[in-house]
Amino acid sequence: MPLVTFEKGGGTFTEEVPENANLVVRAGVKKFPWPHLRYGCGMGKCAKCACRVLSGAEHLPAPNWKEEKQLGPRLAEGYRLVCQLWLSHDIALAQDEQPLRPLGSVTGGA
Repeated sequence: MPLVTFEKGGGTFTEEVPENANLVVRAGVKKFPWPHLRYGCGMGKCAKCACRVLSGAEHLPAPNWKEEKQLGPRLAEGYRLVCQLWLSHDIALAQDEQPLRPLGSVTGGA
């Protein structure tokens, strides 16, 4: 089972998650133990779940078109949309206190 380390607000939270876990889905169904994970739409449109990957990026697939649209050059800084990631390996993530503003056009006032 993948080990997830999550840093935010000066705290570090670590937990194993099942293979192919999506952290936003787990948070939404109250199975992800860290209420500190900020997320919104879960569909790659709002970028509220954006995190920097501190380690484990080599095991992630290439960014999809939603991540490219919403994060653009921030991908090179290590940011990814957590809602778009299904985890199969250990990973360490850090989420900024303030959410990133998405670069792509967003509908619905997100």
